[in-house]
Amino acid sequence: MKIAYISTYPPRECGLATFNQNLVSALSLNSAYEEGKSYIVAMNESDNLDEHNYPHEVKFVVRQQNQQDYLEAADFINNSDVDTCVIEHEFGIYGGNSGVFLLSLINRLKKPFITILHTVLKEPNFMQQTIIKEIAAKSSKVVVMSKKAVLFLTSIYQIRSNQIQLIEHGVPDLEPVEHNTISASALFKEKKVLFTFGLISRNKGLETVINALPAIVSKHPDVLYVVLGNTHPGVVKHNGEEYRDSLKALAKKLGVENNLVFVNKFVSEEELHQYLTACYLYITPYLNEAQITSGTLSYAVGAGAAVVSTPYWHAQELLADNRGKLFDFKNDIKLAEIVNELLSDDEKYFELKNNAYNYGLNIRWPKIGNAYMSLLEAAISKGQKPTRVVPPIIDIDKMPALNLSHIELLTDDTGIIQHAKFGIPNLKEGYCIDDNARALILSILAYDQDKNQKALKLMPIYLSFIQYMQREDGNFRNFLSFNRNYLDEVGSEDSFGRTIWSLGYLICKGPNNSYREFGKELFSNSIPHFKDLKYLRAIANTVIGISYYLGAHSGDEVLVKEINQLATVLTNAYNKNKDENWHWYEDILTYDNAILPLALLTHYEVTGNIESYKIAIESIDFLNSFSFKNGYLNPVGNDGWMKKNEENPIYDQQALETMAMVLLYSKAFSITKDDKYLDMMHISYEWFLGKNSLHIPLYDYETHGCADGLQYNSVNRNQGAESTLAYFISHLTVLKAAELEFETLSSPLLETNKVR
Repeated sequence: MKIAYISTYPPRECGLATFNQNLVSALSLNSAYEEGKSYIVAMNESDNLDEHNYPHEVKFVVRQQNQQDYLEAADFINNSDVDTCVIEHEFGIYGGNSGVFLLSLINRLKKPFITILHTVLKEPNFMQQTIIKEIAAKSSKVVVMSKKAVLFLTSIYQIRSNQIQLIEHGVPDLEPVEHNTISASALFKEKKVLFTFGLISRNKGLETVINALPAIVSKHPDVLYVVLGNTHPGVVKHNGEEYRDSLKALAKKLGVENNLVFVNKFVSEEELHQYLTACYLYITPYLNEAQITSGTLSYAVGAGAAVVSTPYWHAQELLADNRGKLFDFKNDIKLAEIVNELLSDDEKYFELKNNAYNYGLNIRWPKIGNAYMSLLEAAISKGQKPTRVVPPIIDIDKMPALNLSHIELLTDDTGIIQHAKFGIPNLKEGYCIDDNARALILSILAYDQDKNQKALKLMPIYLSFIQYMQREDGNFRNFLSFNRNYLDEVGSEDSFGRTIWSLGYLICKGPNNSYREFGKELFSNSIPHFKDLKYLRAIANTVIGISYYLGAHSGDEVLVKEINQLATVLTNAYNKNKDENWHWYEDILTYDNAILPLALLTHYEVTGNIESYKIAIESIDFLNSFSFKNGYLNPVGNDGWMKKNEENPIYDQQALETMAMVLLYSKAFSITKDDKYLDMMHISYEWFLGKNSLHIPLYDYETHGCADGLQYNSVNRNQGAESTLAYFISHLTVLKAAELEFETLSSPLLETNKVR
């Protein structure tokens, strides 16, 4: 058997890298394994391919944030003679939002594969749940390491139990060495060592053990707490050694600084085994239950260590039947009691060690490797699951690269300028809150897509503009002159609604707590004005904003009531105006039409209101009936708009209208899983690129702006904020097509470099 492994790999210092190396070694012991032809596809955390001196078995390196690398890795595997693949999954090692780039690889992969899930979240966000569902749908089997993980996959992710295999975390096949250099070292000699190892970060809860030390040392002065491991690279990057230094300061404050030692290094497995067999007690004081698998805990049990732990999920299972002792999270008093009891009672202490050692015999890597080999043999005999072949909808390679230079050009230190003459900012027109609200949404989308640093830099400009335009009563002004003078006292209802949309989106999707909290403050100030809204589009925008707010704060009953009241206005308007041939909310279609059904879809999404869903779908069907003649999008033109029972006036067509269509179909597809909405989303987007009635692109590949409209014989060559923002929001929505929920095998995300 020849196997391709997709994971991190040493010398990268990472738990998955070590696990993957151990799995490779364990499988190589099996007689069916062909070692020389198997290889590693290594995940690299940066674009520097020389960052790690990978060994010869690494044949392909994927740069984490480069999506093209994932497609090329799939081609590399497909063109090699391996029989099957093993994919190690952890959200943090793959690129894109929640590691979504992995999906482009697995949907292009033609070899059967299994996926090992190292993390299964109890409360996944939309992206995380979608990704795990898609991985499970494409894998021959998904492997988890605890019963709790099986329960989560079946109950939360709705994955069939026969698609899941439980194989416990492997542990080294090592026995205590006769001459243990660690126990004989000056550090351990004549000490009763409490021991913790692993990458150091705040969620490890090391302060709990330090807080317990005074009560322990008072009875057992020969106790030494040894913490082995480097600080997590991500922590070092952002905060340096702040956490480690705070722990040292805490120990000094408590008078136990001489009973605490940090060994700041990444050790070999053999050396780690010596530490585990030399220590008196092994402690994992993690701060919350949400850890489905702990390799460090498995290693400790496998080494026959006496273990004391907080009751996170994996510890509850692995330390059951008196294989260890549990204490409550952050409860240093209980920890001290348990440690003192075990230090004073040899019978209880050795019973724990023996129970752990005997259990560990069953999870040593040779046995675990045989379990994986059986699974891989079954995957090969079963073959790759067939997927429905569908014609390509859009070629991602032919999409313009994301380039925000025109957005940057339109943005100064106040906000984004409303208008442009051709591609040049028209300063005379000043600013409006409408465009800055859209710009805030765009910057969040762009940062969410690939951690775009330009977008992150622009984000606070738009947010501060919104704050500057908010009145003391919570309402908003709309227009601001170039010299920063207010041009109105109260903006339009539409501008109010669009601003609420942007703030709700920030609260739900913002890049950090500071921005989210700031957005929540502005949002909360505006709530008293929701009840006064009269115009449908203002109401629709506000409903969308509240829906995003509830995505982050689902228990806010005040906002649930507000969204229900506003949605009722929309449904009442629909029921009042519809007849047999007219399924719309008014007796005319004017501008930004698609946000009306979009608002009801978002209302349904957060409340489950069936009436909103039915009306949204019925009105979408009506919109579709005249919007896609001749195979391309013809949005409602603003030359008189579309009156009841009359024809759609095709021109002038506006980018804002098209953006609303793209967003509508994206939402409709994510809710219904109906491929037709995905098709319509992409067709609508292609309007910008020339798939329109004039076959002229509105997106300008030279300036990276977007024309202000499609006229009957030309395009409006001005490239203002509204149209350019509409293009880029649509562009990013299409890129996020790979992140839409795909629940069946017949809906692949990316294959042969096409969005499907």
